[in-house]
Amino acid sequence: MSVRGYFVAFSKCTVLFSLRILLLVPAGLPVRSQGDSQSDNKVMDNITVRQGETVFLRCAQGDVVTHTAWLNRSSILYAGEDKWSVDPRVSLVTLNQEEFTIKIENVDMTDEGQYVCAVQTSLRPRTTSVHILVQVPPKIINLSKDLVVNEGSNVTLMCQASGKPEPSISWKLISSSGDLASDDEYLEIPSISRQRAGTYECTAVNDIDTDVQTVDITVNYAPTVSEGRDVGVTLGQTGVLECEADAVPEADFEWYKDDRRIFNGFDGMEIMVTGSLSKLTFFNVSESDYGNYTCVAINKLGSSNTSFLLYGPRAVQDGSGGAMGVHSHTCLLFIVILPFLLRF
Repeated sequence: MSVRGYFVAFSKCTVLFSLRILLLVPAGLPVRSQGDSQSDNKVMDNITVRQGETVFLRCAQGDVVTHTAWLNRSSILYAGEDKWSVDPRVSLVTLNQEEFTIKIENVDMTDEGQYVCAVQTSLRPRTTSVHILVQVPPKIINLSKDLVVNEGSNVTLMCQASGKPEPSISWKLISSSGDLASDDEYLEIPSISRQRAGTYECTAVNDIDTDVQTVDITVNYAPTVSEGRDVGVTLGQTGVLECEADAVPEADFEWYKDDRRIFNGFDGMEIMVTGSLSKLTFFNVSESDYGNYTCVAINKLGSSNTSFLLYGPRAVQDGSGGAMGVHSHTCLLFIVILPFLLRF
């Protein structure tokens, strides 16, 4: 038999030998080969490497080595200087009488498992086995999309992550005091309120790293308006009525005097809307401007309104509790006590 034929036969035998080893030992554990003696067959400690890193597999030679090979399960990676693996990440580092070392770059989960260095010496064959454990940082792979819901709806958020060791998942609402939280892939929010709107943070953690992603929840609700404040303005001056509404989505505003709707520019009045605030401005108040006004805030979920009174200085004096009322009360009191004063 030629030298090449002998080597091929040896390699095939080594592959069969390594397969026998794998069948005898549970997956995921260091392997001790079934050689002639324990001293000729060594088990190295597990090698733990992070995904993406480079791992070196070293095998001591010694004695007079005639043939040597590195195997991964049933595949030959290197037989001496000859590369049998088609994986470009696998390469030979050192091959001499003392050491046979190969490296695997950019390690992935598929590289996890048992590796065997089979050496044929002039005396007897021996093997060295090692188990590579690949750790993978967490990665969130399935996350709920941003949501827009109506107040009172039931909401479920989902966050799933991959990694090794298996990552733990937690949820929290980061735009509040943090009282809403969960240590599970799912976060249940029954009958959501406007106070629960905001940004929710999902965190996946294992021994390697942390991955964080967020989900925004927008809660729609009908408008509520602040109580209207009456405004007193003298004739010819500028007066402003302000109407503020809390609503999602933002409210549209309508203004009315009595039952008649007011449009921008109507009788010298101007309507301006800035976000949640609407202003009705009178640039030159006249007698006809005085009266009752109503602001209505509307969105797709409902409406709300509030009323205002625009009045002049005379209304202040004529009204109850005004200046005239106080003056009349003072005169009446003086008339009542006058007979008592005349006695002295």
